[in-house]
Order: sequence, then structure tokens, then C-alpha cells
Amino acid sequence: MRRDERGSMAVEVVILAPVLVAFVLLVVAGGRYVAVQGDMQAAARDAARAASLEDTRGEAEQAARSIVAASLDGSDCSVGFIADWRPDGSVSVELRCQVPYDDLGLIGLPGSVTIDTESHVRLDPYRRLE
Repeated sequence: MRRDERGSMAVEVVILAPVLVAFVLLVVAGGRYVAVQGDMQAAARDAARAASLEDTRGEAEQAARSIVAASLDGSDCSVGFIADWRPDGSVSVELRCQVPYDDLGLIGLPGSVTIDTESHVRLDPYRRLE
């Protein structure tokens, strides 16, 4: 005697669909995190490099902040600037940003996550700095 298995596929789809949707949203959240982290690392690197090309410490800090503002337009970020302003010194730019996950609330992720990154560039040992 054979059992009637009509409709069993519909039950499987109903059970597995929410799990698959949650997995896709988790992959999207991970992708967003990695993309923002890469953008932040690039902005910190560019800001440190731009600061290292300036002649004075004040101009260097202003250049670093303007590069970060242009690179991470509209992001909730704080910029830290540390400079050992002498020949063969170094310039460091530290970024801390809040990455929102508000539109991915279906899978229970927190509202945002904080990402930190930094970049260091040595100053030219043969250049005159003011």
C-alpha cells in the first residue's frame, strides 16, 4: 500500500523559505560590513598620505580631515589625527564609524556596529617641515 505524498513539497518550501531568507540577509549584512571596512581603510590610507605631503602640522590635519569627509560622504565617523611632526616622523589617521543595520532588522541584528581602522605613513627624512 502506497502513501499519498501530494503536498509534501509545499510543506518543505514553507519550512525552508524563512531560513533561506534569513541566510541571504545575513550574507548581505556581512557584505555590507566588509565593503564599509574596505572603504574606511582606503579613506584612512588616503588621508594619512595626503597629510604626509603637507608642509605644516595644521595643513596636514586639515588635509586628512577633508579627505576623510570626501571619501566617506554622509557617514557617522570620527577622525583621530596623530603626528610626530619632524623629519623621519610619522602621521597616523584613526577612523571610527557607525555602520547602520536598520534595514536588516528582520534577522535581529543590532541597529549598528562600530568599525575602527587606522593608517600610518612615515614622513620623508630629507624634507624640511614647519
